[in-house]
Amino acid sequence: MSPAVAALQSQVLSEPADVVETDIAIIGSGMGGGSLAYALRDCGADVLIVEQGDFLPVERENWSFDAVHTKGRYKNSAAWYDTVAAKEFVPGNYHYVGGSTKLYGATLPRFRESDFGAVEHADGISPAWPITYADLEPFYGEAEQMFWVHSNKGEDPTDPWRSTDYPFPGVPHEGAMARLVESAKKQGLHPFSSPLSIDYRPGGGCVRCYTCDSFPCMIDAKGDADVSAVRPALRAESRNVRLLTNAEVTRLDTDATGRQVTRARIMHAGKQIQVRAKKFVIACGAANTAALLLRSASDTHPQGLANSSDQVGRNYMAHVTTFFLAIDPRRQNEAVYQKTIGINDWYLTGPDNRYPLGNVQGLGKLRGPQAKLGKPWVPMPILDEVTKYTLDMFIQSEDLPLPENRIALGNRGQITVTRRATNLSSHQDLIARMKKVVRRAGFPIVMTRSLGVEATSHQCGTARMGTDAATSVVDADLRSHDVDNLWIADSSVFASSAAVNPAITVAALALRLGRSGALTA
Repeated sequence: MSPAVAALQSQVLSEPADVVETDIAIIGSGMGGGSLAYALRDCGADVLIVEQGDFLPVERENWSFDAVHTKGRYKNSAAWYDTVAAKEFVPGNYHYVGGSTKLYGATLPRFRESDFGAVEHADGISPAWPITYADLEPFYGEAEQMFWVHSNKGEDPTDPWRSTDYPFPGVPHEGAMARLVESAKKQGLHPFSSPLSIDYRPGGGCVRCYTCDSFPCMIDAKGDADVSAVRPALRAESRNVRLLTNAEVTRLDTDATGRQVTRARIMHAGKQIQVRAKKFVIACGAANTAALLLRSASDTHPQGLANSSDQVGRNYMAHVTTFFLAIDPRRQNEAVYQKTIGINDWYLTGPDNRYPLGNVQGLGKLRGPQAKLGKPWVPMPILDEVTKYTLDMFIQSEDLPLPENRIALGNRGQITVTRRATNLSSHQDLIARMKKVVRRAGFPIVMTRSLGVEATSHQCGTARMGTDAATSVVDADLRSHDVDNLWIADSSVFASSAAVNPAITVAALALRLGRSGALTA
């Protein structure tokens, strides 16, 4: 246990009573739950964060390619079942304090202003949200301060208006990424400094190492929900926020009317306990939030808790994504930390693209063990050598909400995923355009690997917000239409997926809820 975590143990319930009482129970400590707890620190109410996992251990394996990628040391999610391929897989979901952000890439772009309205795509209409960008803008700014976001205002032509500047300047490009940036500018594009949540402030601990994207940070220099939200909440002067770890919530029970959640049933250290609260907030991530609601079916909620609309689990979105590797076989890529670029020149419609195509961003520098996951038949020495020459990027396009794309429960209670990707033609168009860009920049060889249902890090949409209780699960303030003391504060409430990383939008929504007074009234 790190000294920073050890100092918080007075606020951690390691041996809880059979019944734990609180005013506000937050289920999940990831970007949504952690940010909400941060907003509620010193609020005057007793707040309990309930986390299925524990603090991720600080150990040298944190920065080991073999441990993290080959052996999957930190993967601790139960297997999910892909109904289309008829096979199980272990998702990129993590149960730790801080949730999946402990291993995320720490890229925190705001949604574009247009993302909150209806947008026409190749495969249909991306629906409007019941809130606007302006409703969320001040909370985006607060979240950027919390998570040390580094970027440069004015570089990204699609960046929405902002009332505050980025807290810190962009992280400099290096190696082959710097060469690509200069060439892209000459080609008339607008590459920008990707908004990154790392502690690269003056005096900050970040050393811009290889082992950031998809690794835990052993020196707490990545702005994840644990370091930047949960720990500050636990350190609050009033000590009103507590944390219950290793606590898996199995279901929520209501009173006889079905309008009030009365308790959360929990498995903790092999025994059943319960948490009783006046108000409950679910923040488990899109798949696990939907699964918890479905597991909580009862006589008053026969289709699942808060599911009179039959929308819980439906409209699952996860972006259409591709790993994009550009190779110059004549010259090694000297970059160590290359996740610094963003390209949004085709994010919106334009003179030569009728539909929005998506976002391009830098990917953490790949090494042999990571490449092996996509090319298992290639000997590791070859992969180790080839990746010295690769410039690695991540391409994503918007995935539309379809009711048949859904999270459900299998016969054994396991999470099942049914998903048909959308906007594939737009995604392929974006890949083709980027191939031209990198070849003009001196990278003649391009390799791509499209990701499928196993790519779960951008999951959203399974309990969407809306004004009509017949077609949505929560209202514009994240409160359940069906249950008076239940809110949802994670990406499951998204009405659309946009085409950028969802994390800071989750944080902004949670901060908006926490500042609204609804949970403390």
